Amino acid sequence: MISYASQLRQELNARNVGYARSRGLSHVSSYGENAVVVYEPCNRSHGNFLDVTYRAILRNPAWNRRLGKIHASAAHHLPKADHRWRELDSSMSSDALLMNVFCHPGSPKSACSILGVQSGESPLFGFRAHVPLVNGHSDRTEVDMKLGSLLVESKLTESGFQTKAAEVVEGYRDFREVFDRGMLPKWRKKYASYQLIRNVLAAHALGLSFCVL
Repeated sequence: MISYASQLRQELNARNVGYARSRGLSHVSSYGENAVVVYEPCNRSHGNFLDVTYRAILRNPAWNRRLGKIHASAAHHLPKADHRWRELDSSMSSDALLMNVFCHPGSPKSACSILGVQSGESPLFGFRAHVPLVNGHSDRTEVDMKLGSLLVESKLTESGFQTKAAEVVEGYRDFREVFDRGMLPKWRKKYASYQLIRNVLAAHALGLSFCVL
Protein backbone atom coordinates (compact mmCIF):
# COMPACT_ATOMS: atom_id res chain seq x y z
CA MET A 1 0.00 0.00 0.00
CA ILE A 2 1.39 3.39 -1.00
CA SER A 3 1.44 5.89 1.84
CA TYR A 4 -0.26 9.26 1.62
CA ALA A 5 3.15 10.99 1.75
CA SER A 6 4.43 8.88 -1.17
CA GLN A 7 1.32 9.59 -3.24
CA LEU A 8 1.71 13.31 -2.57
CA ARG A 9 5.37 13.24 -3.63
CA GLN A 10 4.47 11.47 -6.87
CA GLU A 11 1.70 13.99 -7.60
CA LEU A 12 3.91 16.99 -6.84
CA ASN A 13 6.73 15.65 -8.98
CA ALA A 14 4.43 15.05 -11.96
CA ARG A 15 2.95 18.53 -11.63
CA ASN A 16 6.37 20.17 -11.32
CA VAL A 17 7.70 18.36 -14.39
CA GLY A 18 4.76 19.66 -16.42
CA TYR A 19 5.03 23.16 -14.93
CA ALA A 20 8.79 23.43 -15.57
CA ARG A 21 8.45 22.25 -19.17
CA SER A 22 5.50 24.49 -19.98
CA ARG A 23 7.31 27.59 -18.70
CA GLY A 24 10.74 26.63 -19.99
CA LEU A 25 12.24 26.68 -16.47
CA SER A 26 15.74 25.32 -15.99
CA HIS A 27 15.55 22.25 -13.75
CA VAL A 28 16.90 18.76 -13.11
CA SER A 29 15.47 15.59 -11.60
CA SER A 30 17.11 13.77 -8.73
CA TYR A 31 18.45 10.24 -9.16
CA GLY A 32 16.55 7.19 -7.99
CA GLU A 33 13.08 5.74 -8.26
CA ASN A 34 11.34 8.60 -6.44
CA ALA A 35 12.60 11.51 -8.54
CA VAL A 36 12.27 15.09 -7.33
CA VAL A 37 12.31 18.20 -9.53
CA VAL A 38 14.99 20.67 -8.45
CA TYR A 39 15.02 24.14 -10.00
CA GLU A 40 18.07 26.11 -11.08
CA PRO A 41 17.65 29.69 -9.82
CA CYS A 42 18.02 32.65 -12.16
CA ASN A 43 18.75 36.26 -11.25
CA ARG A 44 15.12 37.39 -11.39
CA SER A 45 13.06 34.23 -11.13
CA HIS A 46 12.98 30.81 -9.51
CA GLY A 47 10.72 27.91 -10.46
CA ASN A 48 9.87 27.24 -6.83
CA PHE A 49 8.52 30.74 -6.17
CA LEU A 50 5.99 33.15 -7.59
CA ASP A 51 7.93 35.93 -9.32
CA VAL A 52 6.62 38.64 -7.00
CA THR A 53 7.52 36.55 -3.95
CA TYR A 54 11.02 35.82 -5.24
CA ARG A 55 11.70 39.50 -5.85
CA ALA A 56 10.54 40.29 -2.31
CA ILE A 57 12.86 37.60 -0.90
CA LEU A 58 15.84 38.96 -2.82
CA ARG A 59 15.18 42.47 -1.46
CA ASN A 60 15.12 41.28 2.16
CA PRO A 61 18.65 40.36 3.40
CA ALA A 62 17.41 37.94 6.10
CA TRP A 63 15.06 36.12 3.73
CA ASN A 64 17.73 36.05 1.03
CA ARG A 65 20.18 34.35 3.39
CA ARG A 66 17.63 31.59 3.97
CA LEU A 67 17.86 30.72 0.26
CA GLY A 68 21.51 29.80 0.76
CA LYS A 69 20.75 26.72 2.88
CA ILE A 70 22.76 23.91 1.23
CA HIS A 71 21.00 20.77 -0.04
CA ALA A 72 22.35 18.09 2.31
CA SER A 73 22.09 15.13 -0.10
CA ALA A 74 22.95 16.89 -3.36
CA ALA A 75 26.28 15.07 -3.80
CA HIS A 76 24.53 11.68 -3.94
CA HIS A 77 21.18 12.52 -5.54
CA LEU A 78 21.66 15.43 -7.95
CA PRO A 79 23.73 15.99 -11.12
CA LYS A 80 26.96 17.92 -10.76
CA ALA A 81 26.64 21.62 -11.57
CA ASP A 82 28.75 24.76 -11.61
CA HIS A 83 26.86 25.99 -8.55
CA ARG A 84 25.89 24.51 -5.20
CA TRP A 85 22.41 23.01 -5.00
CA ARG A 86 20.33 24.48 -2.20
CA GLU A 87 17.57 22.97 -0.13
CA LEU A 88 14.96 25.51 -1.21
CA ASP A 89 15.61 24.67 -4.89
CA SER A 90 13.75 21.39 -4.33
CA SER A 91 10.09 21.25 -5.33
CA MET A 92 9.48 19.15 -2.17
CA SER A 93 10.86 21.80 0.18
CA SER A 94 8.35 22.72 2.88
CA ASP A 95 10.52 25.76 3.71
CA ALA A 96 10.22 27.00 0.13
CA LEU A 97 6.44 26.61 0.21
CA LEU A 98 6.29 28.46 3.54
CA MET A 99 8.33 31.37 2.16
CA ASN A 100 6.36 31.38 -1.09
CA VAL A 101 3.23 32.10 0.95
CA PHE A 102 4.45 34.34 3.77
CA CYS A 103 6.95 36.43 1.78
CA HIS A 104 4.35 37.38 -0.82
CA PRO A 105 3.72 41.15 -0.55
CA GLY A 106 -0.03 40.58 -0.37
CA SER A 107 -0.08 37.92 2.36
CA PRO A 108 1.10 39.42 5.70
CA LYS A 109 -2.13 41.17 6.67
CA SER A 110 -4.45 38.29 5.76
CA ALA A 111 -2.05 35.65 7.14
CA CYS A 112 -1.79 37.44 10.49
CA SER A 113 -5.58 37.67 10.67
CA ILE A 114 -6.07 33.96 9.91
CA LEU A 115 -3.42 32.86 12.42
CA GLY A 116 -4.49 35.26 15.17
CA VAL A 117 -1.26 37.28 15.09
CA GLN A 118 -1.07 41.05 15.42
CA SER A 119 -1.16 42.66 11.98
CA GLY A 120 2.08 44.04 10.55
CA GLU A 121 4.40 41.35 11.88
CA SER A 122 7.20 40.29 9.52
CA PRO A 123 8.08 36.57 9.38
CA LEU A 124 11.45 35.29 10.61
CA PHE A 125 12.61 32.05 9.01
CA GLY A 126 14.95 29.52 10.66
CA PHE A 127 14.27 31.07 14.08
CA ARG A 128 16.68 29.87 16.78
CA ALA A 129 14.78 29.06 19.96
CA HIS A 130 16.51 28.10 23.20
CA VAL A 131 14.70 25.24 24.94
CA PRO A 132 15.81 24.92 28.62
CA LEU A 133 17.19 21.58 29.80
CA VAL A 134 17.13 20.06 33.30
CA ASN A 135 20.92 20.41 33.56
CA GLY A 136 20.76 24.20 33.18
CA HIS A 137 21.85 24.26 29.55
CA SER A 138 19.57 24.73 26.56
CA ASP A 139 18.83 23.03 23.25
CA ARG A 140 19.13 25.45 20.33
CA THR A 141 16.15 24.37 18.28
CA GLU A 142 15.57 25.77 14.79
CA VAL A 143 11.90 26.55 14.20
CA ASP A 144 10.79 27.00 10.59
CA MET A 145 9.13 30.37 11.15
CA LYS A 146 8.34 32.90 13.85
CA LEU A 147 5.49 35.27 13.04
CA GLY A 148 4.99 37.69 15.91
CA SER A 149 3.78 35.64 18.88
CA LEU A 150 3.52 32.40 16.88
CA LEU A 151 6.06 29.66 16.14
CA VAL A 152 5.34 27.57 13.03
CA GLU A 153 6.56 24.14 11.93
CA SER A 154 5.93 23.49 8.22
CA LYS A 155 5.56 20.08 6.60
CA LEU A 156 4.89 19.18 2.98
CA THR A 157 5.75 15.58 2.02
CA GLU A 158 7.49 14.41 5.20
CA SER A 159 5.89 11.31 6.66
CA GLY A 160 6.63 11.94 10.35
CA PHE A 161 8.09 14.14 13.06
CA GLN A 162 11.04 11.99 14.22
CA THR A 163 11.40 9.82 17.32
CA LYS A 164 13.78 10.38 20.21
CA ALA A 165 14.97 8.36 23.22
CA ALA A 166 12.86 8.93 26.33
CA GLU A 167 15.84 10.05 28.42
CA VAL A 168 16.55 12.85 25.94
CA VAL A 169 12.95 14.07 25.76
CA GLU A 170 12.50 13.88 29.52
CA GLY A 171 15.70 15.91 29.91
CA TYR A 172 13.87 19.11 28.95
CA ARG A 173 13.23 21.29 31.98
CA ASP A 174 9.54 21.94 31.36
CA PHE A 175 8.60 18.53 29.95
CA ARG A 176 6.66 17.27 32.97
CA GLU A 177 4.95 20.62 33.49
CA VAL A 178 3.71 20.86 29.90
CA PHE A 179 2.93 17.23 29.02
CA ASP A 180 1.17 14.26 30.57
CA ARG A 181 3.88 11.82 29.52
CA GLY A 182 1.60 8.82 30.01
CA MET A 183 -0.57 10.05 27.14
CA LEU A 184 2.27 10.66 24.69
CA PRO A 185 2.82 7.93 22.06
CA LYS A 186 5.96 5.95 22.78
CA TRP A 187 7.59 2.98 21.03
CA ARG A 188 10.56 0.99 22.38
CA LYS A 189 11.46 3.67 24.93
CA LYS A 190 11.29 6.40 22.28
CA TYR A 191 8.78 9.21 22.06
CA ALA A 192 7.04 9.78 18.73
CA SER A 193 6.67 13.26 17.18
CA TYR A 194 9.82 14.56 18.87
CA GLN A 195 9.93 17.69 16.69
CA LEU A 196 6.46 18.71 17.86
CA ILE A 197 7.26 18.09 21.53
CA ARG A 198 10.43 20.16 21.27
CA ASN A 199 8.68 23.02 19.47
CA VAL A 200 5.84 23.11 22.00
CA LEU A 201 8.46 23.35 24.75
CA ALA A 202 10.20 26.15 22.85
CA ALA A 203 6.93 28.07 22.59
CA HIS A 204 6.23 27.50 26.28
CA ALA A 205 9.66 28.80 27.33
CA LEU A 206 9.21 31.95 25.21
CA GLY A 207 5.56 32.57 26.12
CA LEU A 208 4.48 32.05 22.50
CA SER A 209 1.93 29.95 20.63
CA PHE A 210 2.74 27.10 18.25
CA CYS A 211 1.11 25.55 15.20
CA VAL A 212 1.88 23.10 12.41
CA LEU A 213 1.16 23.98 8.78
